[in-house]
Amino acid sequence: MLASQRDAFDMPRDISYLNAAAWSPLPRASQEAGRIGVGRKGQPWTLAPEFAAGIHERTRRAAAALINADPEDVAIIPSVSYGVATAAKTLTVPRGSRVLVLAEDHSSPVLEWMTRAPDQGFVVEIVAQPGDGDWTAAVLAAIARPGPPVSLASIASVHWSDGGVIDLASVAAALRAQGAALLVDATHSAGVLPLDVKTLDPDYLVYPTYKWVLGPYGRAFLYVARRHQGGIPLEQTAFGRRAVNADHTPYMRDTGFVTGARRFDMGERDHFISMEMAAIGMEMVGQWGAQAITERLRALTGRLAEGLGNLGALVPDARVRAPHILSLGFPKGMPDRLVERLEAERAYAAPRLGRLRISPHVYNDEQDVDHFVAAFRRVISPGGAR
Repeated sequence: MLASQRDAFDMPRDISYLNAAAWSPLPRASQEAGRIGVGRKGQPWTLAPEFAAGIHERTRRAAAALINADPEDVAIIPSVSYGVATAAKTLTVPRGSRVLVLAEDHSSPVLEWMTRAPDQGFVVEIVAQPGDGDWTAAVLAAIARPGPPVSLASIASVHWSDGGVIDLASVAAALRAQGAALLVDATHSAGVLPLDVKTLDPDYLVYPTYKWVLGPYGRAFLYVARRHQGGIPLEQTAFGRRAVNADHTPYMRDTGFVTGARRFDMGERDHFISMEMAAIGMEMVGQWGAQAITERLRALTGRLAEGLGNLGALVPDARVRAPHILSLGFPKGMPDRLVERLEAERAYAAPRLGRLRISPHVYNDEQDVDHFVAAFRRVISPGGAR
């Protein structure tokens, strides 16, 4: 099993930080790269002409490797919502059709379609949260439901609040059988769960770096299936065209779009400080491997479930939860100031829609889990969770 990687992070021993699903700490190597990058920006005359382009492609390769994509099929973007907006601009949703989203899903894969639906004449159907936590069965039932045809499912691969995991292969097959498209918000799976776009064949898949792949804010990546790469990008950039170059005359020699997903790269992509930081985090994750990370984190969340399961909180069944997220439910509501009282014990998790979302990563170990369980036991009310 993959050993704890705590030494690669600046994390005091008395901290039990189990909140990767909110934001991860940066590895020491990424922090150092950021400091060096700031120094470069302070003396821009030291930058070689090819430096920025080299960082772009290094980062693009690292992002593609985590989802088994070809680098030319991946665009550099700033956020998940930017990626979804790009998909919405390049995908025609037929009038009278249905777009499926998950109940209480994060805003990014949902709001774009809600905004477009009235003018474009399609319906956004919200898949209700299943009582048994089985999101896969709920989505498959919605796809199969009689009525207007499904044209698109825009869904997270792991629900951000309850940690429910979706079997993307089953969903993709059901959508494909109806000629419908699939957009995956892989925020909570890219890098930490095995994910292969060549096998899955989604239409779009998007993920950021600031959570599970150990990077900074403002960096994200969009996989675009080749059948959609002829679309018009959100932003019109020189590097998205074949020959618009300030070093040559005429300036706009060829304004045709470049091939592949690079045309969808964000404007002002030369964030070489944070870009290199993002590359380092993704390369580290790639070296450990998703399978090894999954096994490690499944062991930690299993230990958490065992330790917390008799303290009055509801622990989701392992069958339907992601191996790296444990979201506790509270039948009578979350105890008052639970998160604040845990933080006073130097134990960190996140409140999400009435649940306590606990999300370890490779920098955690069994001692962190035991610390958290002991802290939870101390702060919970004497009669158990209310």
